[in-house]
Amino acid sequence: MSCIRTGWERARRGRARGRAASSQRVVLGRIQDLLEAGEFEQAEAEARALAASPRARGGDPALVSWLARSLAAGAAVAHGRGTELLPELATLITELEQTAGADRQLLLAVRSNRAAVLVQQDRHIEAEAEARDILRGTTRIAHLAKMWRIELSALTSLAAALNGQGRYGEAEAIARGNLPQADGPAAAFLHRALVGSLNGQSRYEEALAEARRYTPAGGRTASGTLEIVTARALHGLGRRDEAEATARQALAACEEFLHPAHPRIKEARTLLTRVIAEDPAPE
Repeated sequence: MSCIRTGWERARRGRARGRAASSQRVVLGRIQDLLEAGEFEQAEAEARALAASPRARGGDPALVSWLARSLAAGAAVAHGRGTELLPELATLITELEQTAGADRQLLLAVRSNRAAVLVQQDRHIEAEAEARDILRGTTRIAHLAKMWRIELSALTSLAAALNGQGRYGEAEAIARGNLPQADGPAAAFLHRALVGSLNGQSRYEEALAEARRYTPAGGRTASGTLEIVTARALHGLGRRDEAEATARQALAACEEFLHPAHPRIKEARTLLTRVIAEDPAPE
């Protein structure tokens, strides 16, 4: 649920244009393409290589470093290594807080990644505060750039944080209100938040219907998300065999596409264990 697309784009087109060498723009574009394709490991490696040698490539060294480091961190967070990235995110945020203009958009994008990690760590109160502050920040600089993608990233974290606190009605309202404008991973995570909020309210029939209504193309970063909330709805309805099969699908998808440290793998395993443990009583 990380914000890996926005923030760097306007900065790259603005101050980097005319100053950064052509090779920089090519590399940044390639890294973005890798992120879009879910090739997180390669994207992170190339971003870190660029960050390590910005002066050799020309252009604005600080900007190139910030862009590359933010992309590297975003790739790692999306892959599921967010916990180990928190110190790096904090350092990058501290540096970017001293900037103005388009670089503030990059700051909000990096903070969106931190909010996503806080959600993954079940630090829901902190995640809510971070997401709400990001949303206030997008309002303050909306005249400088299109902020919708960063807003969506913050909203997905906010909805997840509210679900984590048992505030299901609030999470449902946020998810329903913003799903029509979302696409890609943002749509997948908002959809998960919506189904999860219905599960939390024991509205399992509605949750299952919503889960099966459509499947957002969330890509690799959203692996297992829809299956997990679908399995929970089935479990809530007492359809144990279907719940087990769906939970196994969730775990398989998570293990195939996400880093072994991704919290969603543990979530899927815990759900599967819970479903299996509740064997039907023998007749």
